[in-house]
Amino acid sequence: MENYLNENFSDVKAKNTSEEALQRWRKLCGFVKNRKRRFRFTANLSKRFEAEAIRRSNQEKFRVAVLVSQAALQFIHGLNLSSEYTVPEEVAASGFQICPDELGSIVEGHDIKKLKVHGGVEGIAEKLSTSITDGISTSEHLLNRRKEIYGINKFTESPARGFWVYVWEALHDMTLMILAVCALVSLVVGIATEGWPKGAHDGLGIVMSILLVVFVTATSDYKQSLQFKDLDREKKKITVQVARNGFRRKISIYDLLPGDIVHLCMGDQVPADGLFVSGFSVLINESSLTGESEPVNVNALNPFLLSGTKVQNGSCKMLVTTVGMRTQWGKLMATLSEGGDDETPLQVKLNGVATIIGKIGLFFAVVTFAVMVQGLFTRKLQEGTHWTWSGDDALEILEFFAIAVTIVVVAVPEGLPLAVTLSLAFAMKKMMNDKALVRHLAACETMGSATSICSDKTGTLTTNHMTVLKACICEEIKEVDNSKGTPAFGSSIPASASKLLLQSIFNNTGGEVVIGEGNKTEILGTPTETAILEFGLLLGGDFQAERQASKIVKVEPFNSVKKQMGVVIELPEGGFRVHCKGASEIILAACDKFLNSNGEVVPLNEAAVNHLNETIEKFASEALRTLCLACMEIGNEFSADAPIPTEGYTCIGIVGIKDPMRPGVKESVAICRSAGITVRMVTGDNINTAKAIARECGILTDNGIAIEGPEFREKSDEELSKLIPKIQVMARSSPMDKHTLVKHLRTTLGEVVAVTGDGTNDAPALHEADIGLAMGIAGTEVAKESADVIILDDNFSTIVTVAKWGRSVYINIQKFVQFQLTVNVVALIVNFSSACLTGK
Repeated sequence: MENYLNENFSDVKAKNTSEEALQRWRKLCGFVKNRKRRFRFTANLSKRFEAEAIRRSNQEKFRVAVLVSQAALQFIHGLNLSSEYTVPEEVAASGFQICPDELGSIVEGHDIKKLKVHGGVEGIAEKLSTSITDGISTSEHLLNRRKEIYGINKFTESPARGFWVYVWEALHDMTLMILAVCALVSLVVGIATEGWPKGAHDGLGIVMSILLVVFVTATSDYKQSLQFKDLDREKKKITVQVARNGFRRKISIYDLLPGDIVHLCMGDQVPADGLFVSGFSVLINESSLTGESEPVNVNALNPFLLSGTKVQNGSCKMLVTTVGMRTQWGKLMATLSEGGDDETPLQVKLNGVATIIGKIGLFFAVVTFAVMVQGLFTRKLQEGTHWTWSGDDALEILEFFAIAVTIVVVAVPEGLPLAVTLSLAFAMKKMMNDKALVRHLAACETMGSATSICSDKTGTLTTNHMTVLKACICEEIKEVDNSKGTPAFGSSIPASASKLLLQSIFNNTGGEVVIGEGNKTEILGTPTETAILEFGLLLGGDFQAERQASKIVKVEPFNSVKKQMGVVIELPEGGFRVHCKGASEIILAACDKFLNSNGEVVPLNEAAVNHLNETIEKFASEALRTLCLACMEIGNEFSADAPIPTEGYTCIGIVGIKDPMRPGVKESVAICRSAGITVRMVTGDNINTAKAIARECGILTDNGIAIEGPEFREKSDEELSKLIPKIQVMARSSPMDKHTLVKHLRTTLGEVVAVTGDGTNDAPALHEADIGLAMGIAGTEVAKESADVIILDDNFSTIVTVAKWGRSVYINIQKFVQFQLTVNVVALIVNFSSACLTGK
């Protein structure tokens, strides 16, 4: 049986199975009593093909609309624009000057002409009664009025199927239908020969059995469907940052309304259709709508942002114009029918087992029926009554037939494949309580056989709550006391150096310092950005004052490949300055000057380089994450299209950020090792910092190797095959290093690999891995979309819990299969033996 299953059912994988393989295994399952129930939780291939055809058609229409708008754009500048638009009465009565259909046509059609007629983005904001800086009012009355006119940001969902639908599906079982016919004939013949109620006993007994099976099956399936609906609701929980009443806050994407000002950054999903207000280097991946993989530049000239697309690079503010079913994504979703999840390998193999046993059961049922009928003929021949047949004889043959059908019901384990689904669904529900949201059923099953986990450091093994503990400014290393502030630290730095440092901290950042409700100062951004900004505030800096003092001309957001971010600012006294921040070794290599103890810019000599490198190593050995800040004057002429320089910088200073290890990580790593799972740390941090944390966690052992990304990249495939089994830490790694490591572990070494990731650039590795684990707190929407499991608390211990549940699924199914097969085999043997030996 094992050989048969491997030959015919092993080509279905946990991820990315071909359509041919999915079709093939279905055709092999010829003997199925109830196809509707057996294949309910498997991919609906016909609907999937239909959805793909509709998607392609819609993408083509949308692509044509974009091309037409781009062609029209060339003629618009020379035209005299005039407006023929009339505001509907109900819209004007509610205090707005533009209707939802007009807004939808502007963004969906990329209609620059209409946008200009309405006064551009500022004009649209005014007509929507909103402010580009402060957002909409949070007055409940005004919010309700806005909802009435423009609708809510929710998509129409197919209604939940009721309990009686599942009862009807359960009744489609072929054997139950045959038994129902047997029951009817038994009732008619029994009542005709023996009268009521004696003659109805057998028939009513069969009816009661059928009803019991149907209602138990329907109840189980209905509860399971509710469970899947709850999990689906959890998957769709996405929050965005919006400005309302002048304050930044996080809200669900379902609460967004036209007029909201949304803050988007790299890795976010665009939550509704809207217009670009302001931002830098914004690249949007529109492949989900247009099918084009090439990212689109979004700026003041092309300000259109569409729901369902992804921010591939940069950050911006967006004015929401259209929500819900009126968006391009909503219209697309309305035409698509869900194709369902692909089957898991275990489901497919158990379908194969059920099919084989079904054929055996059918064979034994036919033989049993033949033996019992032959026994009846033999008895009648002996009695000499073989030419006379009564109603009792007919009823006896009917009973034989009912017994044969019952053998098929008992012998064929139709519930076997569904047992996998039930077990996986139960595990998913339990994992939800343990802070792990499973997006694909197969992930539960695959995680049970994981042999290797490639984990991030920051946020997964550590708490991701960062603070600056040490800094080296002007050749002096000092500790930062976050509890008392750092007036002594700030006063010891020369004024010129202090000015440069604060300018770098507050301008070269992806975070922001805002005044929240209750006049509280809030720092928004990634944990690293938050730590640096907090350090700037402790030094006595003023975020808003620094931002207003200089104009930002160009921003290059943090990039996982370059490991740095940069910004060009126009100085108040004239000229331009570049500020750069990132991995210490990389930024220091781009510097040829530094600030000495007097705050003066002097050439970087060998002694200074050695001192700074020793400082980086010292900080790293104390498990501090190091960042280097640098700047450079670039004269009076700079074009926003020109790239930011890569060398010639002045080193301002180095900061050491502490990210404490999460409690319980060491124990979890030890559990993994004892269970045969190898844990590897893959991080972009300095190798000394990575090694210090890895030793603390118990990941790096005496036999293990720590390697840097650049060195790893230079190895040949042959060298990698020998080296990878020993690698326990990979530092200064790029996203492609992580992808290469995962690919080699899976293909060359045949391991089952789980990978954690939080950034947009982690998507390739998450997709390549057998199980992709995205971080729920720090993770971007792009990473979550590519993942199979979302770790809601970003904790490594939760990953271990997922592995435990995965193994428990296997154990539970193993027990169920043993029980099911034992019952089936015993039932077959007892019935067959009884029929052969006694004729009954």
